[in-house]
Amino acid sequence: MNIVLLLDEDFVDRDRVVISGRRLEHITEVHGAVEGDSLRVGKLNGKLGEGRILSMDDEKLEMKLELYEDPPPPSDIQLVMAMPRPKVFRRMLQDMTTMGIKKINVIKTWKVEKSFWESPVLDEEKLRESMILGLEQAKDTILPEIRVYKRFKPFVEDELPDIIRGTECLLGHPGGESSCEKSEGCKVTLAIGPEGGFTPYEVEMFKSQGFKVFSLGERILRVETVLPYILGKLS
Repeated sequence: MNIVLLLDEDFVDRDRVVISGRRLEHITEVHGAVEGDSLRVGKLNGKLGEGRILSMDDEKLEMKLELYEDPPPPSDIQLVMAMPRPKVFRRMLQDMTTMGIKKINVIKTWKVEKSFWESPVLDEEKLRESMILGLEQAKDTILPEIRVYKRFKPFVEDELPDIIRGTECLLGHPGGESSCEKSEGCKVTLAIGPEGGFTPYEVEMFKSQGFKVFSLGERILRVETVLPYILGKLS
């Protein structure tokens, strides 16, 4: 936790908050903070600043705030990704949030198991928990926007054109004919398939919408390995 992220329900006044639970435990046990200390804080979907501890005990902590700084700029990359295994997705969501990705479109493809969509990982509160952990790590406050699409063809034909408008479109897939590069100053829509890859039909559907297909070589990598590698090359 590199910032204390403050939620709407924490506020007892315009510039005062009371927090408890996991965050209080981290502040006392990891930071070793005491009354009078100042901590780096941020309001969820708002500004960053400092919080001075006014009082604290075993159950709660009260801080006086000064919020004055904008959060870091977002990544210029948005994602279209096939739903991975739920436990993997939960870890990846935290990492994607840390890396500043603000638009994540999760889609159904042929090789995505139907059972994945029934996982509690996709519950709104579970998604929010993972994203908050990512924000705390990155000293950021802005939650990503996640959209889920469970039908591939309607997504590509009806939703994707609006999503990709004004962006350079890249699709990672074994055997791709281009390199993993983007034009200077361009925003990017990056499409990543499941561990088994997209089917030829799915690749052609993406190409019909203007996606350039690139490859990272002959090795088949796990999704959680591929994503940070590609983002590093494109950043």
